[in-house]
Amino acid sequence: MAGIAAGGAAAQSGDQQPNQTATAQSTVTVPDNAVLALLGSRDENLRIIEESIEADVHVRGNEVTLSGASADVAFAERLFDELTTLISRGNPISPDVVRHSVAMLSAEHGESPADVLTLDIVSRRGRTIRPKTANQKRYVDAIDEHTVVFGIGPAGTGKTYLAMAKAVQALQAKQVNRIILIRPAVEAGERLGYLPGTLYEKIDPYLRPLYDALHDMIDPESVPRLTQAGTIEVAPLAYMRGRTLNDAFIILDEAQNTTPEQMKMFLTRLGFGSKIVVTGDITQIDLPGGQRSGLKVVREILDGVEDVHFSMLESQDVVRHRLVTDIVNAYDRWQAREESGDNGDERASGSSGEERGGRRTGQRRGRA
Repeated sequence: MAGIAAGGAAAQSGDQQPNQTATAQSTVTVPDNAVLALLGSRDENLRIIEESIEADVHVRGNEVTLSGASADVAFAERLFDELTTLISRGNPISPDVVRHSVAMLSAEHGESPADVLTLDIVSRRGRTIRPKTANQKRYVDAIDEHTVVFGIGPAGTGKTYLAMAKAVQALQAKQVNRIILIRPAVEAGERLGYLPGTLYEKIDPYLRPLYDALHDMIDPESVPRLTQAGTIEVAPLAYMRGRTLNDAFIILDEAQNTTPEQMKMFLTRLGFGSKIVVTGDITQIDLPGGQRSGLKVVREILDGVEDVHFSMLESQDVVRHRLVTDIVNAYDRWQAREESGDNGDERASGSSGEERGGRRTGQRRGRA
């Protein structure tokens, strides 16, 4: 891994091995051409690094001095190494990149942030779509390796967006002949019949998010032409009955709003040379009358079936505004209290500054 040079000594006695409480100091040398990118505009990246790690950080020129507990200094060295490797591969460093890198290293799943954050899927007009968390990379890898993949997780975890990117990649590589994007047209508290216009005009709002994602990945001028030619099809789930879909990349979005019968109908549309990705959030079910969600039961039904994979994304995989993660976690805690019958006030657990990013007050950090 191309990166930094580090050196230091732990303040220990005798031959004692480094441990969690032993103190240490290390000096990291950052390549001259990477210093500005690493620190960020007005040191914004440095501030996020300081807030996210336990070691004290002092920067002078291209040298970064780290001090603190041995484990904290070792973690900081790994972080600086990963960030410098990203820069050497031509990837910009932003506060979000720093946060995602810290989260991946903290999770200790063995995924290198530099490898995850440089996995390009689709590029258009200088903008590249790639996974931003370790779970997202595993999800993308699963799509490559399996015929049917379920991406289940809360809003903002990139379930549909990454699946769309993989579909466009497969179409561009001529692995499939067409992309089929499907959504169940289930009302979220409103009735389709009250909307004006034809049937297509009524269902268009339900399919619009899929068009929006397409426009991020394909020239907007090309979308109508590809749609008219049948290369890209965006349709409600009801239109799939009776069809066999060959040589296609098929995405079923908002699958939590399917019944078990609809889920079975959809999955059995799979034809030769095709791939299916099913995405949904089982905490946002809009089915009327307390109907069971096909997405909630399908994992039990298909457990052990070869070439079917379930990818579970979590709140830490949210790549929208950081507040979305807090909102998702707050709703999870509320639902857990409701299910346990405890309606008491929620305590401050999980909301202190110490638990957000591991920040400790009173530490002296900064650029010397």
